[in-house]
Order: sequence, then structure tokens, then C-alpha cells
Amino acid sequence: MSETEHGYTVGDVARLVGVSVRTLHHYDHVGLVVPSERTPTGYRVYDAGDVERLHQVLTYRELGFSLEQIATLLDDPSVDAWAHLRDQRELLTDRIDRLHRMVAAVEDMMNAKKKGIQLTAEEQAEIFGQDWLGEEYAAEAEDRWGDTDAWRQSQERTARFSKDDWREVKADTDALEARLADALRAGVAAGSPEANALAEEHRASINRFYDCGHEMQVNLAEMYVADPRFTAHYDERAEGLAQYLHDVIVANAEQRR
Repeated sequence: MSETEHGYTVGDVARLVGVSVRTLHHYDHVGLVVPSERTPTGYRVYDAGDVERLHQVLTYRELGFSLEQIATLLDDPSVDAWAHLRDQRELLTDRIDRLHRMVAAVEDMMNAKKKGIQLTAEEQAEIFGQDWLGEEYAAEAEDRWGDTDAWRQSQERTARFSKDDWREVKADTDALEARLADALRAGVAAGSPEANALAEEHRASINRFYDCGHEMQVNLAEMYVADPRFTAHYDERAEGLAQYLHDVIVANAEQRR
């Protein structure tokens, strides 16, 4: 990190706190963390107080507060921040308990693997998390797509999945989402060769379950930003990732028409 005579540049702060320049620009745009100064050429510069506020914002984000809630906590003197933190502490404690249960479930599955036992729906939910297609999501999916070839293909293919297959799906999905998050943070533009390659990786991951052309992939991308559950899943890994993945998929599909 380098400190200029004017303060900290956007790049300095991004490296210091471990967020993307794009995130800092967004916080500036919404008035959450606004740089106190600008250089004569118009570049944003942050002072020590700005960096301290950013640390507070990131702490609240880690606790699950929305940007609107954080702005209120930081700027409204009438808000009881302690009460909000107490409530979030209870939520975090519940999350820790759930993680402990997941660890126990994984250990049980590791023991069961030696016996060749297939994953149950409950075990899948424990491994993949609450946003995995459990009974509620599966019922929704069957109601929407039960008469389609894609649904029948998915049912036929997943019926043959072993525990190793599911573990590979989880590992591959996590790795792809991590690469997408890295691309978002690095400012890789939708429609670029690197972004198009990621879009094709995503389509290949769907092909594992059913044949997915570019038009169907675009339909999935629309769902990622329209359904809050999918948006929350992606944005938990990196803020704005759901919209970024949508844009990457759409740009790739348009180039291949």
C-alpha cells in the first residue's frame, strides 16, 4: 500500500481492506463511504476516517446487514446500534450451530461412503446448504418444468449420481463461482474472451444435468437476478455476482447468435 500526500487512492484502499475497486465505487455512488478528497485530476482519495468508516461498513456487511441498514446505523444517532448487533449475534450463533451440524453430517457421509450408500435428499441439503434444491425447490421446479425434456433428463441423470458425483458437482460449482467472483473483482468485462470462457464453463456445468443451449442458459441467467434466493446465493460470495453472471451469460449468447 502507498499513502500519497493527499491520502489513500482507491487502489490503495482496495488492497488494504480486501475489496474490489468496483465495490468502493459503488459505496461512493450510494453515499455510504464517500472519499473526503479528490486530486486535482479528479481521482478519489480517502483519509484515515474514510478507511475507518469502510471497516465499519464491512463489519456490518459480514454480520448480514443491508447497505441501507448500515447507512442508518452509521448516520442516524437515534438508532440503537447495540440492539442491532445483539440481534445479529443471535443469528450468527444460529449459523455456527448449523455449520456444526453440517460438519457432523459430512462425517456421517464419509463413513457411509465406504458402504456405497447413495445420498439422500436430506444429506444433499446438508452438504450443499439451504439454497440447494430441497423439497420446496424441487416441487417448484417440477411444477414449472415437469413436462419438459430438460426436467426428464435431469431426473434420469441425477438418479445415477453417486456420492462421489455429488461431491464433484459441489467442488466444481464452488470453483466456478470462485473464478466468477475473481473475474468480477478484477473488472473482467462481459463479452470479453475471458468472460465468454466462464459463461461456457457455466453452461457445461448445466449440461451435466440436462442439455442446455445458449437460449436456455439466458433464461437461467434471468432467474438468477429475478429470484431473490438465487441472487442471495451468488451475492453472498461476492456483491453483485448474480448480476455479473447474468451479464456474462447474456453477452456470450448474443455473440454466438
